[in-house]
Amino acid sequence: MTDTATPALPEQLAEIREDFLALTERDRLQLLLEFAGELPDLPERYASQPGLLEKVEECQSPVRAFAEVRDGVVHFYATAPQEAPTTRGFASILAQGLSGLTPQQVLDVPEDFPLSLGLTRAVSPLRLNGMAGMLTRAKRQVREQLP
Repeated sequence: MTDTATPALPEQLAEIREDFLALTERDRLQLLLEFAGELPDLPERYASQPGLLEKVEECQSPVRAFAEVRDGVVHFYATAPQEAPTTRGFASILAQGLSGLTPQQVLDVPEDFPLSLGLTRAVSPLRLNGMAGMLTRAKRQVREQLP
């Protein structure tokens, strides 16, 4: 008998979550800050026209993001200011964790993924809400691009 109720978390997101959960709370915050420094640069078509990226209203910082489906693969792009490292870290986690997945894999990511990183006592609920907002937008944007 197989369990079909909940799809498995995609490998790269599962690895990111395991990396966080293997650390103490203080070290988890440090890892989040390391992710902030790894936010991928935008491709030129978005860097020259940031209005193509959607503003993430749930974020206190000016964050823009877009999930693009190209050739059956999702690419997640985001911008967040250097002076907002936790927000940048969350954007980077999603950029690294969602990019390369199929649309269905992105749609199957649990809504509570941000809460599963073990950061609920290390960062404010508003910041976690911002990451959830980025994920919700990514899923909606992927859904809108499906045939």
